Amino acid sequence: MADKTSEQFGFTAVGEGERQGLVNRVFARVASRYDLMNDLMSGGLHRLWKDDLINWLAPPKAKNDFALVDVAGGTGDITQRFLKAAGAGARCTLCDISPEMLKVAQARFAQTPPERLQIVRGDAQALPMADNYADAYTIAFGIRNVTRLEQALAEAFRVLKPGGRFLCLEFSRVDVPLLDSLYEHYSFKALPLLGGFVTGDRDAYRYLVESIRDFPDQDDFVELIQGAGLEQVRYRNLAGGIAALHSGWKL
Repeated sequence: MADKTSEQFGFTAVGEGERQGLVNRVFARVASRYDLMNDLMSGGLHRLWKDDLINWLAPPKAKNDFALVDVAGGTGDITQRFLKAAGAGARCTLCDISPEMLKVAQARFAQTPPERLQIVRGDAQALPMADNYADAYTIAFGIRNVTRLEQALAEAFRVLKPGGRFLCLEFSRVDVPLLDSLYEHYSFKALPLLGGFVTGDRDAYRYLVESIRDFPDQDDFVELIQGAGLEQVRYRNLAGGIAALHSGWKL
C-alpha cells in the first residue's frame, strides 16, 4: 500500500511527484494511436459514449455565447462533437497536459477558426483559465490519470460560471453479473496483449487497465464531486458500468 509520501501509478507505488511524469510518458508513446487505444479498451463503444456526453450536455443551438472547457481533451473527440452540435456562438478551449496529444489535435483542427477554438497546454490540477470562465466543463477518459482528484475537481468548480455544468466520462465499475468477470478477464489478460501487438506498447495498456481499477467507483466519485462544491450530482452507467457519465452543477 502506498504511504503518504508515495503515489499510485496503476497498481505500483512510486515516489511523490513521480506519477505525473510517468503518465505523461504513457500518452507521449500512444498519442498517434490514442483513438485506436480507446477502440481497443471499449470495443469501439467510446464513440457512442462521447455522443451520449454531448447529448446530455445539450449545448445551445442558437447564437448565444457559450464557452466549454474540454479538459484532458487529447486528440479532440469531445471538442469536435461539441463544435458540431452547438450553435454559432459556442466556443471551446481544448486543454491537455501532453504536447504530443495536442499536436494531434492541432492537425485535426487546422481549419477551425480561432474564435471557435483555442488549444492550450495545461494541467487539470491548475487550469490556465480565469475564475467563472466557462459555461461547461467536460473531461472524458482523463480524470483517472490526474494525480490529485480533489484538486482537479476544485479547479473544475473554480473555472465554471455560476449555473455551469460539469460532465465527466470515465471507465468505471461493472455492476452486471457475469459481465464483470468477462470484462475483468478481457482487461487484464487480453487487452495488454492486444495493445502490445497493435501498438508495440504492452506496458502502456497494463497501466491504463490498472488505472481503471484504482479509480473510485460510481458512488465514491459522486462524493468527491460533491466535496468540490458541485450540486445535483448524478451519474448514468454505460454498458453495464464499463463506463459512467457523471454530471454536476455549480449553483
